[in-house]
Amino acid sequence: MRDKDIIKKIGNNLRAERNRLGLSQDELAEKTGLQREHISKIERGIIDMRVSATLVPILKALNLKFEKLYEFDE
Repeated sequence: MRDKDIIKKIGNNLRAERNRLGLSQDELAEKTGLQREHISKIERGIIDMRVSATLVPILKALNLKFEKLYEFDE
């Protein structure tokens, strides 16, 4: 699997979890200190994210374990 495909799948998993929790992108942005546009780009797989500055705050806001992001069908 290519890196770009993995980034898209992680973004899809983040979106699914955010939706499962009933959070809008704006609400997640407020919880994480990130801009809504940045979250949108992550969810669409347009940009890669730095783990410490971007991914960790999102995981904390969603109360999500890192391993959950890598659960996808091949």
